[in-house]
Amino acid sequence: MTRKPELEGRPELRGRAARLAHLLPTGRAQAARTPFVLLVVLLLGGGLIGLLVLNSALSEGAFRLDDLQRETKELTDEEQALQRDIDAYSAPDALQRRARELGMVPGGDPAFLGPDGKVKGVPSAASAARAPLVLAPEALATATAPPPSPESAPRSPHASTPGR
Repeated sequence: MTRKPELEGRPELRGRAARLAHLLPTGRAQAARTPFVLLVVLLLGGGLIGLLVLNSALSEGAFRLDDLQRETKELTDEEQALQRDIDAYSAPDALQRRARELGMVPGGDPAFLGPDGKVKGVPSAASAARAPLVLAPEALATATAPPPSPESAPRSPHASTPGR
């Protein structure tokens, strides 16, 4: 019986021990294990580095999200403050006060036009109840200048037209 080269240096085994000896790694198997271990170490190292990069990206995203939420809160507060200002300026008493400051007076009785073209109601002119408290810049320039003479005053396009 000839000996196999892989079993040289070992005592010759018989029976069950011989069958089990074929299952044990030989010297060549030891050399093949090194690249496998190296591959496993590289995969584990790459996985850990990948997790580190992923964790860093998630942390950066969380900080960005926090900044955006803070900015959204500030803009919402500013929007609410501006809406309060709009509500205050559009309140009826504020509108009336501002209109009086600009020299506006309450209108008289209105007249309405029906669908058939007939006038319903009797219109009346607005009455100047009191002088304005504050003049608009345009009104201020005309208030200090002398009133124009009737001959030099331009005609209003809304003046009554003949034939009506």
